[in-house]
Amino acid sequence: MGYLIAFDGIDASGKTTQTKILERKLKESGREFLYLKFPDYENDGSAAVRLYLNGNLGKNPNDVNAYAASSFFAVDRYISYMTKWKEFYKRKNSVILSDRYTTANAVHQLSKLPDSEWDKFLDWLYDYEFNKLKIPKPDLTVLFDMHPDVAVKLIEKRAQETGVKKDIHETNPEYLRKSYESGQYAAKYLGWEKIICYKRDGETGVLIPKSEEEISENLFKLIEFAEMRKAKVK
Repeated sequence: MGYLIAFDGIDASGKTTQTKILERKLKESGREFLYLKFPDYENDGSAAVRLYLNGNLGKNPNDVNAYAASSFFAVDRYISYMTKWKEFYKRKNSVILSDRYTTANAVHQLSKLPDSEWDKFLDWLYDYEFNKLKIPKPDLTVLFDMHPDVAVKLIEKRAQETGVKKDIHETNPEYLRKSYESGQYAAKYLGWEKIICYKRDGETGVLIPKSEEEISENLFKLIEFAEMRKAKVK
């Protein structure tokens, strides 16, 4: 089987940037790999996800309950797996990089529920996608820990520079902060690895993002260690 690595975090935490950097390093090393990004908007399986994120089912994320929204994203992953990368995953020593995965439901949907229901939801989520739907479970999950105060500024900057319309998650700073808290909880409960992606500026004291290079170096070391650990287990 292949080695599946899932990257997650709140919006603007650097997932796509770091996945692309890692993709380049894998190319240079000659390793066989596949890059995935969810939602998979090129796949018809993401239709329900698009309706949800575009606000067709409600302008506020909480208009759609955590279990329903999670099902939309789960179906998108299932169809992507069955039609695009199932055979690749079976190849020995292949590497699959996934920008978001089942983990995204833990980060974004968990925040809709009372704290007392978080453990129940996370148990349901992993059982539903990995046992019921039988999509692959990541060998390594990395949470990019970007402080929401920094993320809000980065989201606004990105929207101004690209002109791309923000989805219902990105337009709601309070929801972003709740998702950050739920992501922190999920990482601890489910045993994810975590990389801190922000720091405090030495002169102003303001929180700012770490450099792409610093984050990438920490990520690469983490992956190398995780692969060595898996090899020893085998």
